[in-house]
Amino acid sequence: MSLRLSTVILPYRRWSEGGRAAWTRAEELGFHTAYTYDHLSWRSFRDGPWFGAIPTLTAAASVTERMRLGTLVTSPNFRHPVTLAKELISLDDVSDGRVTLGIGAGGTGFDATALGQEPWTPRERADRFAEFTALLDRLLTEDAVTYEGDFYSADEARNIPGCVQRPRLPFAVAATGPRGLKLAARYGQAWVTTGDPKLYETGTPEQSFEALRGQLGKLAETCAATGRDVSELDKVLLTGFTPDRGGPLESLDAFVDFAGRHQELGFTELVIHWPIPDSQFAAEEKVFELIAMEALTQLS
Repeated sequence: MSLRLSTVILPYRRWSEGGRAAWTRAEELGFHTAYTYDHLSWRSFRDGPWFGAIPTLTAAASVTERMRLGTLVTSPNFRHPVTLAKELISLDDVSDGRVTLGIGAGGTGFDATALGQEPWTPRERADRFAEFTALLDRLLTEDAVTYEGDFYSADEARNIPGCVQRPRLPFAVAATGPRGLKLAARYGQAWVTTGDPKLYETGTPEQSFEALRGQLGKLAETCAATGRDVSELDKVLLTGFTPDRGGPLESLDAFVDFAGRHQELGFTELVIHWPIPDSQFAAEEKVFELIAMEALTQLS
């Protein structure tokens, strides 16, 4: 499968002050998908502007025509499947079927406590993630859903006319543990990883590469155990969280080398962060745009 190149545009700028321009430029540059984070706030951006993912993507849908749009990722931390399904169906309609839902278990950051609850344990996050994903799958494929679970309920929740994409918009499931990989195998049209977080600070690019190889192997094993052909899933690497950090964006050659190695490993989509000055995602815009326009040509 040929490699796709996508970007993630963080929602930290007002629409009239660079927000809109980034999304339209992303389409001009030919990115396959432009994603955004679905958080209430995020790490070093907490004390600055930060806008909601679904309204941002809806606005982006209105100023683009071809590029796919998505979250990377949505989690149960502050979402309920019933209300989320309604918003996703609306977004899928506005975009004429260009939406991908990146979905994950969530972490222990600001989202985990913003609604006043105590942070969930890893097991509680996994339990909620499983129920959240299964119920959301039903809500996006059935006209009416009634459900009573351990964490979520729905009482004749109506979602007519459903998604433009059939049977529903695709799920890109972020997971590395056994339970999450089972969800990817069962519900995913794509699988997402950021690599092994334990290697980010002290690991090497070579160690990260081998860790990713191991994750891909576990995904294949999980798919085989559930009767799913692993080749049916796109394999997505969200870059910037491995020991390589911003190195692949320092030059076109550096990125082509990075992308080629990971394509050979089995990844079908690489996602690079839209440059943000004075942040961990800082990069030269001219180099970034050159990568967007030329890198895949060199890999073909």
